[in-house]
Amino acid sequence: MHQRIVILDFGSQYTQLIARRIREAGVYSEIYPCTIGPEHISKSNLSGIILSGGPLSVYDENAPHLDPGILTMTSPEGREIPVLGICYGLQAMALFAGGAVERADHREFGRASLIIDNDSDLLAGIPDESTVWMSHGDSLTEIPDDYEVIAHTCNAPIAAIRSGDHPHYGVQFHPEVVHTEHGRKILENFAHRVCGCLGDWTPASFIEEKTKEIRSLVGDDHVILGLSGGVDSSVAAVLLHSAIGDRLTCIFVNNGLLRKGEWEQVQDTFRKHFQIRLITIDASDKFLERLEGIVDPEEKRRIIGNTFVEVFDEATVEIIEESGVKPRYLAQGTLYPDVIESISFKGPSATIKTHHNVGGLPEELEFEILEPFRELFKDEVREIGRLLEVPSSILERHPFPGPGLGIRIIGPVVRKDLDLLREADAIFIEELKSHGLYDDVWQAFAVLLPVQTVGVMGDERTYENVCALRAVTSVDGMTADWAQLPHEFLAHVSSRIVNEIRGINRTVYDISSKPPATIEWE
Repeated sequence: MHQRIVILDFGSQYTQLIARRIREAGVYSEIYPCTIGPEHISKSNLSGIILSGGPLSVYDENAPHLDPGILTMTSPEGREIPVLGICYGLQAMALFAGGAVERADHREFGRASLIIDNDSDLLAGIPDESTVWMSHGDSLTEIPDDYEVIAHTCNAPIAAIRSGDHPHYGVQFHPEVVHTEHGRKILENFAHRVCGCLGDWTPASFIEEKTKEIRSLVGDDHVILGLSGGVDSSVAAVLLHSAIGDRLTCIFVNNGLLRKGEWEQVQDTFRKHFQIRLITIDASDKFLERLEGIVDPEEKRRIIGNTFVEVFDEATVEIIEESGVKPRYLAQGTLYPDVIESISFKGPSATIKTHHNVGGLPEELEFEILEPFRELFKDEVREIGRLLEVPSSILERHPFPGPGLGIRIIGPVVRKDLDLLREADAIFIEELKSHGLYDDVWQAFAVLLPVQTVGVMGDERTYENVCALRAVTSVDGMTADWAQLPHEFLAHVSSRIVNEIRGINRTVYDISSKPPATIEWE
């Protein structure tokens, strides 16, 4: 078994980013709710514990509290388990140990310059005055008796601390986000220098272990997978096929919400590169009829999720006729960003929106859900895909949401608007590729707004739709910056869309980052 670092989730939207950084350091990490007691955390190969940030104040009535036993855990050999508190985690740990936390006059949010007071162990190799990312309302104003300050900023006299008696550390900033210049190094220091981890967990080891897990779970049963042709479902299909062979059947459904040419492209790519059983179903009429007049995005997701399952149920008839066995499992390429924004995943994380892959399915389901990538990020899945020799044309595709264009039309979903959006989106992607910009952005797409504006074309007045263009740069989708595409390029794309698509007379460019916005509009 690999050495493990456990992250206790106090509700931060960044909790899984911590896990991802630890994995990048070659150490296996897993997440538990902050409410769990030490008796429920296996000590086997436990090398360290990280306390995440959280959205609440430690003084809020419903604030989660730290189980004191977490701070006194020891390995089977009697070694004290190191603990690192981040933001809220630091405050919860320090408050219990006798420190003082006070509500700040205003929330500190954004970049700060870290001044190193002691560069041993946790902050070893971190340049003085490097940038860190602050996001907190409360502040630690007095450290416990046995602690020392090892870093500060102009606005935070206590930015990082450590105990002199125990392997306990804390930082007020967020080392897990990309905005902290050397955050990855800080977490590597904790994993390697403080916890003594060797760093032997890799994507290759994940494939080997997940393959064994799938074989053990599925046994002689059959699995169906909803294929979209994107990175997640395609890599999941290849992994599942390597584990259970012909007991996997992929189903590709045309829900009427696909991008231009996608129905034909996915079939061609999948049949050409993989020897996996594929069933195709054109259910576009059924989906669009049920979405008629629906405006609320959560209701759209619910309808799309329910209809997908109904279509899968119908598809099992064909599978039963051929194999004589009804599939037991429904596999999905769900990733952690889907989960963390949809449900309270292993802890009290705040709900942002329901994702089709996790929250759009009915409660009563004839299938058991199988999600091999549920706790992975997009870049981790891409690396696994490379090891499984999935073609780069699939691995480098931009993410595409399960509900498809249904949540990129702000308002009711109708065929006419879908046609407009497909053409605008196709032009945007085509131009990104032809200008060599496609691989520079993490995700790019068009959105059709429920707004019509006056325009002038050929000396005539027009009153047509507005199209928004969205492009972001990101590593994992948890945080993202708007892509600063060249103005000349955006002008060219806007000109093409307005001139070539009758029904759109204005384009706008979204310059919102995540947070505070999300990547998708709905």
